[in-house]
Amino acid sequence: MISIENEYVKAVFSAKGAELQSFKSKETDTEYLWNGNPQYWGKFSPVLFPIVGGLKDNTYFVNGQKYKLPRHGFARDREFKADQVSTTTVIFTLTHDEDTLKVYPFKFSLALHYKIEGKSLSCTYHVVNTDHKDTLLFSVGGHPAFATPVDPELAYDDYFLEFNKDIELVYHKIDSDLITDETDTIKLEEHVLRLNHKLFYEDALVFKTLKSDRITLRNRKNPHGLHFNFDSFPFFGIWAAKDADFVCLEPWCGIADGTNHDQDLETKEGIIGLQAGENWERSWSVSCF
Repeated sequence: MISIENEYVKAVFSAKGAELQSFKSKETDTEYLWNGNPQYWGKFSPVLFPIVGGLKDNTYFVNGQKYKLPRHGFARDREFKADQVSTTTVIFTLTHDEDTLKVYPFKFSLALHYKIEGKSLSCTYHVVNTDHKDTLLFSVGGHPAFATPVDPELAYDDYFLEFNKDIELVYHKIDSDLITDETDTIKLEEHVLRLNHKLFYEDALVFKTLKSDRITLRNRKNPHGLHFNFDSFPFFGIWAAKDADFVCLEPWCGIADGTNHDQDLETKEGIIGLQAGENWERSWSVSCF
């Protein structure tokens, strides 16, 4: 386990999957991340790469060649190289190898830069196409799960999400891990979505047209919570396992296959094409208050 910290907060990571496993306020001794209870969901904040969501039949094609990948790809199950840059910064790096090339025929470098500043933790995805000629086709996304409640005196439905720009949420329904064209709309009360377990009984809420770039997790009984900031992520998911006391805030550059997709990776919705030698970055951050 690797940790970074300052006087306000501390974050702990596993090199497996470059996964954030703890985000804690040192001032209040409050753990804000989900505890990974396998009875509900045994992860904390998996990295989604080189796909986000599921593929139709777990299958895709590149230049007519058939490949298989599990939901959300393989990065979350791979060992990353860890470089402790300072007490407040760590970089995890994963590169292609013989095993990845069997299921994903691209040469790449994926680095996650985690940094603490003040009461905030930032996560930057840095992708490089290390090939000399071929375009890298990929998606990447976050999946951090935040504990709700963090205080045993609170209940799940004491919590709510506050969106800084949206007044309603239009989400796409899911059928067997695939995205459908069917949508539904949630009207917000003064930008607020109140949490309850039933919200996620039919799976995640998947957004393609979210306007907000900040979502705040608050509760009705004390002033503490989280600001979750993200920018230039075209898709977003909000999810919790059935009756589990967490909520995932998931910024995505990529999305699961649509029910009518032809399984060609190049035409997959949200896929990013990165030319040989080029690099790409996106960031999100979370801060406690």
